[in-house]
Order: sequence, then C-alpha cells, then structure tokens
Amino acid sequence: MKEYMPVKEGKVREIYDTGESLIMVATDRISAFDVILKNQVTGKGAVLTQMSKFWFDLTKDILPNHMISTDTADMPAFFQQERFEKRSMLCRKLEMLPIECIVRGYITGSGWASYKKDGTVCGIKLPEGLRECDKLPEAIYTPSTKAEIGDHDENISYEKSIEVLEKQFPGHGEEYARTIKDATLALYRKCADYALEKGIIIADTKFEFGLDEEGHVVIGDEMLTPDSSRFWPLEGYEPGHGQPSFDKQFVRDWLKANPDSDYDLPQEVIDKTIEKYNEAYELLTGERLV
Repeated sequence: MKEYMPVKEGKVREIYDTGESLIMVATDRISAFDVILKNQVTGKGAVLTQMSKFWFDLTKDILPNHMISTDTADMPAFFQQERFEKRSMLCRKLEMLPIECIVRGYITGSGWASYKKDGTVCGIKLPEGLRECDKLPEAIYTPSTKAEIGDHDENISYEKSIEVLEKQFPGHGEEYARTIKDATLALYRKCADYALEKGIIIADTKFEFGLDEEGHVVIGDEMLTPDSSRFWPLEGYEPGHGQPSFDKQFVRDWLKANPDSDYDLPQEVIDKTIEKYNEAYELLTGERLV
C-alpha cells in the first residue's frame, strides 16, 4: 500500500496530493487568534468535513465547488483507515485566489470594535445607532489578505482586492474581484436564509475561491463551518450584547478570560466545544454524526 504524506499543513487541515486530485483531511486541532491550541477536540474534524459537504451540495446552483467525494472508498487505499473516515474530502485541484472573502450580516467581533470607534467596518460607513450584534441593513463584503500560519490576515478594501488579484492574474483583477464578491454575497444570502429556518443565525463567515483548469471560479477550502463562521441560536437572540454561539467563539472567550492559559484548554471547554459543533450540525442538516 502506497503511503502518503501531507504536502501542506494548515492550522486545522492537512492536504495530500494524489496526482490528479487533492485529499483534504480536517484534523481535530483547533486554532484561535491565529495560534494552534495544545488540545485536540475529538470529532471536530468530522463535523467540519461533513458540514462543508452539506453546504457544497446545497449551493451547487450558485457556483461549482472543488468537492469530488467524502467517501474514502473513492480514495487510495491509504485513506481507507479509521483515522480518515468522515474527515476526508477528495477535491479537484484549484489555483487558489489570494483573498479571504468575508461577509458580515450582523455587527460583532472586530467589526463592532471598529464601528464603536468611528462608525465604520473595514472602511465601510454604517448607519448610526447600531447595537452590538444588530442585523445590518444588508450584508457587507469585507475581504482580507491570506496570512501564513502565525501571521494575521489584513483587512483590505474591495479596490485593494482588485489590485492584489491583478498583480497575480494580469488582466483579470477586476473580473475575479467582482466574481468572488458577488458569489460571496449570493452564497451568504442563500445559506443564511436556510439556516434561519433551522434556528441558526449566521452572523458572518468567510469563503475561499480558486480557478479550475478552464479558469472558472470555484469554491474551495471549507464552507460555512463553525471554524469559519459565527453561528448563533435564533432562540433568545437579542441585540445589545454578545450572543451565545455554536462556534469557537466559546473558546476565544475562554482564552480572553484566561490570558495565562498558554493556549491549553481545560477538558470541560473541549467537551463543550464539540457539543456545540455537533448541535449546530444536527440543527442544520437534520442528521446526527455518530
């Protein structure tokens, strides 16, 4: 049996190259504030992969994605091991675009901090009088650059995103910038409306896109997971303060309250985190991950 080694490791994912395609494996690692924590959150990788699969299937009518299969039977024999089950995705190879496509439907987090300071979020002027966690009049697109592990992403304007893309893809900067902005907002609208019916508010999220062999823009990486999004329960939603969440905001809050933790979580925080991830998955898909 041929063995494979990751060709790239991110904060959470490991990427394997099979020649014709890639296999993305979501580990149980968890990161916060651009740091990989010392703990594993058992089962988290399976939730991330299966949730991405769910959203990829739901949004094929808006834009194609890179997913081929999440069944390890469709992968080389090396991946037909227990440790790869449910957490592996066979994907098309893409040339990834160097932009993180962030969409915000509610004002929270760094956006709320910025708004309190000068009434803007990433340079976008917002109405006066908004409260923390208020729904925005319409969702806003706030792209950022992609940082290496250990570095911070940098928020940029839409105009700057055109420049960044033009530099890498001469003659296509404006076209790609417009395409990914429009796709980001369309994907968010469809998925946020769907989630609301299931009792979950998607406050914000990020998408990543790449180009296929024909040069078409395709969704890559993960999609609308608790790692890349803020999920709030609709029940009890009340603007004016922070909201309980189904995502790793719970971990971020604990780390902020315990600055001397050295990024080492107690077991009860780990247990609560996977419980929240599983609950979100079950609400959104109607299925339980066993």
